[in-house]
Amino acid sequence: EMNNIFKKVIPQDLVKYGIVPELVGRLPLITVLDELDEKALIQILTEPKNALIKQYEKLFDYDNIEFEVEPEALEEIAKKAIAQKTGARGLRAIVEGILMETMYEAPSKDIKKVTVTKECVTEGAKPVVRTDAAKLKKSIKK
Repeated sequence: EMNNIFKKVIPQDLVKYGIVPELVGRLPLITVLDELDEKALIQILTEPKNALIKQYEKLFDYDNIEFEVEPEALEEIAKKAIAQKTGARGLRAIVEGILMETMYEAPSKDIKKVTVTKECVTEGAKPVVRTDAAKLKKSIKK
């Protein structure tokens, strides 16, 4: 409802609110943005060419590690950003918090796949890590 009110704002309203008329005169257009919903945040995480999830896929790929985020985890990440009122800007901090330790450990271990689950977001669980059993056996024999 508040968004509909903002869409009807005219320059005189801004002056009445207390903004200096000289500044209002320099604003050629007043634009109102809608809040991002869960669906929009998930799209931001996954769809653009440089989407955050694609960036992490590439980072893990440098170490030959497959990276996956379950759909439920994406939903929870979006919900967390909405709850924190950080919107799209907060997505990186949330994902970074989930993956920080795993990204640090990944190159030194025989990890083949990292999966972010719903529990990683809601309960602070570590991402599910699958190791290469063949390499693991070789390192045990040494």
